[in-house]
Amino acid sequence: MKNQLRFQVLVFTATRVALNTMYRMVYPFLAAFGRGMGVDLPTLTLALTLRSLAGAFGPFLASIGDSRGRKVGMLFGLFMFTLGLGLVVIWPTFPAFLLALILSLLGKYTYDPSMQAYLGDRVVYQRRGRVLAITELGWSLSFIVGVPLMGLLIARYGWAAPFPVLTLLGLLAFGVLAWMVPRDVVQSGIQSGLWVNFRKILAYPPVLAGLAMALLFACANEMINLVFGIWLENSFGLMIAALGAASAVIGLSELGGESLAAAITDRLGKPLAVSLGLGLNCLAAMTLPILGTNTAGAVVGLFFFYLTFEYALVSSVPMMTEVMPSARATVMAVTAASVSIGRAIGALMATPLFLFGESSATIPDILPNALVAVVLNISAIAALRFLQRGIKKRSETPVI
Repeated sequence: MKNQLRFQVLVFTATRVALNTMYRMVYPFLAAFGRGMGVDLPTLTLALTLRSLAGAFGPFLASIGDSRGRKVGMLFGLFMFTLGLGLVVIWPTFPAFLLALILSLLGKYTYDPSMQAYLGDRVVYQRRGRVLAITELGWSLSFIVGVPLMGLLIARYGWAAPFPVLTLLGLLAFGVLAWMVPRDVVQSGIQSGLWVNFRKILAYPPVLAGLAMALLFACANEMINLVFGIWLENSFGLMIAALGAASAVIGLSELGGESLAAAITDRLGKPLAVSLGLGLNCLAAMTLPILGTNTAGAVVGLFFFYLTFEYALVSSVPMMTEVMPSARATVMAVTAASVSIGRAIGALMATPLFLFGESSATIPDILPNALVAVVLNISAIAALRFLQRGIKKRSETPVI
């Protein structure tokens, strides 16, 4: 990579740490947010479901990255992110919290595809897996650094304490990207409008297969993602600081998954890497009821669950950037929307499944969620086979 691109990748990654910290801190501190706002678990679950459903509208905004340019798409995403968090700073209530969840997600789902498309324009497919895997470090670092810090703020200053900090980070990122990223020229012969790109996507089976794959493995991940904080708190009595530490361990596992993807996915081949990751994720899910009889075992099980999922997810990103280059940002946005819909479905299923396991005297609390996650992952592997057909037709991409 050229030095300028290296610096841009570093800034893109740091920005994603802030975006993902807001997205992810809700899960381990779900009970703390509920207590702070006086809201019960079913209401918070509904709020997360609404957030995920709102993500389905991400493509309508993220297509700006195709129609108006990658820079405009990234900046607009950061604007929505900062606006949403600022609402809680001004009005620390549950309605503002819900709006912050939705606006910050739409901001993330606008920023991420535009950033990925920007790099996809500039890095050949054979090397793109490594570069995009570096930006995915923003996901794991949010759990290693961001979420534990937010936990300390919540424990000391209350549930609303993270929002001023994240608002300032959003403003800083907006200023740096406005200065750093060159304004790209949109070529009408290459970049199409929203509805034109949607028609292309809906008419191309490999893209549809990729969207189905993303929906299924996101739903599988949400089976555990939504309830792991409550599981650890209820089963082992972990408090906010300890939940933050557990989140850091999970973040380290994801860092391992992203590092593996950066190191071997390009050489192994993206489809094989995704299949391997999802297969191992099934095994990791089934170890949770076995290892989860004590705190250490539960954290070890979660470590391997998130490591294998992150490896599969990061390995899938370069595949989706290549399946339809003429609508790259829109494809990535619709992929993110599919992930969001998958998480919405998972959120609706995860809590009832967990409550069923918790109420049973004969099975571990987490077992129903783990079994459903396995079934969904196997279905995602089946969808991957259809996606491969489209990727094989596009093995070469010129450097821009």
